[in-house]
Amino acid sequence: MQGEAIRIDSLEDLRRYVHEMICQLNDLEPGRFCMTERILLRQHKPCGIYYCLHGPRNVKLTAIWETDRQTILFYGSDGQRQLRTQLVRHPVLVHRGDAQAVA
Repeated sequence: MQGEAIRIDSLEDLRRYVHEMICQLNDLEPGRFCMTERILLRQHKPCGIYYCLHGPRNVKLTAIWETDRQTILFYGSDGQRQLRTQLVRHPVLVHRGDAQAVA
């Protein structure tokens, strides 16, 4: 499923969009379940963020922001891709020394 192209200015806006879209795609009430995230690295450089919404009955719903392609890929509990969203404006993920940081 192809989504629309959207503009996101900050990592907080990205986080909020991902959380709301996962909830919408899976008929969940936004804000009811917690979401974790992890910075993805390729050759010790950040290349995206992995989001996981921990839903009811230990269901895990995920999304991945790919910084190379500036897309967000949403996956259902069965691992099948549900949606692909293209970013036309996006936040920047930076690398500082041995620690990863987001800006």
